[in-house]
Amino acid sequence: MPNTRGHISIDNSTWWNRRSTLEQGLTIIAVCGVLLSIALAISLSVIVKKSRSHNGTDADNICDTPSCIHTASEILKNMNSSVNPCDDFYRFACGGFIKSTIIPDDENSVNTFSIIGDQILAQLKMIEDERLMDMPHPFRLVRSLYKKCMNKTVIEEQGLTPLFSVLKELKGWPVLEGDKWKDYEFNWMTSISKLRELGYYIDCFIEFSMDVDVKNTTRRVIHLDQPLFELSREYLIEGLDNKIVNEYYRYMVDIAVILGAERKRAEKELMESLKFEIKLANISLPVEERRNLTLLYNPMTVAELSKKYPSIPWKEYFNRILKPQVQVDDNEMTIVNVPSFMSDFEKLMKSTPKRVQANFVIWRAVSSTVRYLNDEIRKRELEFSTALSGKTERVPRWKECVATVTKTLPMSVGALYIRKYFDEDAKKDVMEMVSDIRNQFNKILQSVDWMDEETRKSALEKAASMASYIAYPNELLYDTGLEEFYKNLKLDENASYLRNVLNVSLYGLKYSISQFRKPVNKSDWLSHARPAVVNAFFSPIENSIQFPAGILQGAFYNKDRPKYLNYGGIGFVIGHEITHGFDDQGRQFNKDGNLIDWWAPSTEKKYLEKTKCIIDQYGNYTVKEVGMKLNGINTQGENIADNGGIKEAYLAYREWADHHEPEPKLPGLPYTPRQMFWISAANTWCSVTRPKALILRIITDSHSPEEFRILGSLSNRPEFAEDFQCPLGSKMNPKDKCAVW
Repeated sequence: MPNTRGHISIDNSTWWNRRSTLEQGLTIIAVCGVLLSIALAISLSVIVKKSRSHNGTDADNICDTPSCIHTASEILKNMNSSVNPCDDFYRFACGGFIKSTIIPDDENSVNTFSIIGDQILAQLKMIEDERLMDMPHPFRLVRSLYKKCMNKTVIEEQGLTPLFSVLKELKGWPVLEGDKWKDYEFNWMTSISKLRELGYYIDCFIEFSMDVDVKNTTRRVIHLDQPLFELSREYLIEGLDNKIVNEYYRYMVDIAVILGAERKRAEKELMESLKFEIKLANISLPVEERRNLTLLYNPMTVAELSKKYPSIPWKEYFNRILKPQVQVDDNEMTIVNVPSFMSDFEKLMKSTPKRVQANFVIWRAVSSTVRYLNDEIRKRELEFSTALSGKTERVPRWKECVATVTKTLPMSVGALYIRKYFDEDAKKDVMEMVSDIRNQFNKILQSVDWMDEETRKSALEKAASMASYIAYPNELLYDTGLEEFYKNLKLDENASYLRNVLNVSLYGLKYSISQFRKPVNKSDWLSHARPAVVNAFFSPIENSIQFPAGILQGAFYNKDRPKYLNYGGIGFVIGHEITHGFDDQGRQFNKDGNLIDWWAPSTEKKYLEKTKCIIDQYGNYTVKEVGMKLNGINTQGENIADNGGIKEAYLAYREWADHHEPEPKLPGLPYTPRQMFWISAANTWCSVTRPKALILRIITDSHSPEEFRILGSLSNRPEFAEDFQCPLGSKMNPKDKCAVW
C-alpha cells in the first residue's frame, strides 16, 4: 500500500452551503438506490424461503442471514452478469458499480476504500460532542482542534492575517515585498530551519530526515535526499509545454496577487521561481531508478560530506535544525540517497539568485498554508485542484475538519474510534486468517523450483520472523499511554486555526528529534496506533505487516458472512502485504529488516526474469479512458504483491474449506464458494475515477488502476481459469502467464 514522503500539509477540501439542481437530483437517485436495495433484499428473502419450501438439497445450502442477504444484494448491484467472466472479469464483477456510480463533485473517485472511509468519517463525527471536554487531555485536544476548524466565522474574520504573521517571521515573500526585500538577509538553510521552528515540514531544497539506518536497523541516522515537489516531478520535467505545469504557474501567480502582489511582478518573479523548480526536478533521480535501494545507500560522515560538497556548511545546518535537543559533530553518520543530485544542487544554487531561491521556498510555505485560511484564497486552490484532478467542489466542512483532526491527532481519534465501534471478535478472526495465509506463503517458498536451498532457507526465516499488527495496539484501550505522549502538547484558544495546526506539527517534529539517539524499538505501540484508516501496510525495516481497524469491515471483511467472501476480501489484502516482503524492493531486506543481499546470484537472476514478465505484462496494459499505458516498472512492486496475495488467499481458503463443512451459497447468486472467492476479491476493487485523476494516478502512483489489479492478477492464476472454466487462450486464461510467487 502507499508509502509517501510528505510535509505537514494535510490533504483536505471544503464544500459548504451549495446544493445545485444536479446535487438534488443525485440525492433523489441515492434515495431510489436505497429503496432498490431494500426491494432487492426482500426479493432475495423470498427466493430463500421458496428454495426451502421445495425441501431439496439447495434448501440447506443457502445462507439467509441478514448479513448474507445484504451482501448478496450489494454484489448483485455491483455485477454485470451479461459480461463473460472469461473475457473481462473486472466488468463482470464491477460492471454494475461502474454504470450506476456517480462521482460526487467533491471527490476524485469512488471505490471501496472511499466508501468505507466516508462511513468512518461519519462515525468520527462524534468528536464534535462537547462532552469530550470532560475527558482526559488527549481527547480535549481533539475537541479543541475540531472546534477551531469548524469556527468559520473566526477564520473568515481573520482572513489572511495568520499567513501574513507567518510571512513576517520568515522575513517576507520577495514577490510581495518588492524592492523592500533585501537579499543579503536571506539564506536558504536559515529559511528551512525557521520553517521547522514554526512547525512546517518543507524540504523543498534537500529532504532532511532522521530515520532508521537500513543497514543497521537498531539505530537512527540522518538521511539526505532529493526534495519533495509541490507538483509531481513527472509533470515538472516536461516544463512549460505541459498543461498542468502552466496551470500550476497560474495558480502561483494568482495566490500571490490575492496576497497583495502586483500581477506583472508576480508573473515575472514566479516564472523564475518555477524555472528553478523545474531545474531541481531535472537533476533529481526518476522514480524508476530509485528501486534498487542499495544504490540509494551512500554513508558519509559530516566531515566527508563537507569535503565532498563544500559549499554547504553541513554541521551548522544540521545543528540549526536539531537544536536544542540534539547536536552533531564531524563524525556524525549520514546517508546520502542521491549523490549526483547533491553535486548538481551545489552548482544550481551558485547560479541561482537569492531572490529566486526565496520566492521558491516561501511559495512552498504559502501553498501548504492556503487550506487553513479563508474562503477567498481557498477558492483559488480548488480551481487548481479541479485542473489537476477534475473535482469541482470541496467536501462538507465537517468532513474536512474530522479528516484534519484524524490525521493531526491520529492516536487520540483512533482510541475513540476503536473503543466505540470496533468489534473485538474481528481481531481474533483476522489473526487466524493471517496465520492461514502466512502458512500458504511458507508452502510456496518451500515449493518454488527456481530457488537455491541457501536462499530458500533465508526466505523462510524472513517469513517466519514477520510480525503482525492487527486492528490496534491494546494501549489504545487505556488513557495512560496517550496522556503520557500528549502531556506537553497545548492548544492556544486565542491563536488562529493555522497556528494550532502548526503547533501540533511542531510537537511531532520535536518528538521525532527526541528519539534520534535512542535505540530503535520496532514494536513500539506508537508506531502502530493509527487504527481509523482504510489501508494496510508492510514495513521492510520492521519486517512487519499491519492491518488497522478501519479496513476490517465493509466489502473487505464481515465476521457474519461466509469465509469465501472474507478470504477474497481482506484475505487478498493480507496476502498482498505478506508478499510485499518479497517484492522487488522488499526482498532487498533480510529477516531483521536490514538492507543486505541474501540472494544467491543464480536465484536472483531467475527472480529478475520473473519480475520482467510482470513488468512487461502490466506495461502493455492500456487505460482506454485516457489512452495511456501503465508504467510496468513503477508498479511492479504492487503488481507482484497483488499476484502473490491473491494466490495465497485462495490457497488458504481452499485449505480452510477442506477442513470444514461446505459453506452455503448466497441467495440469488448461482456461484460456487470458490467462484464467489474471486467475485469477492474483484468487488474490493470496484472503482470509478475522473479522467484527470486517472491520468495523475498513472503518471505518479506505484499502484496500477483497480481494473488492472484484478485483470492482471486473476488472469495469471490457473485456479481462476479452472473455477470459471475459461478456455485456454481466452483473455482471462492466456497461454503465457506471469508468476513470481
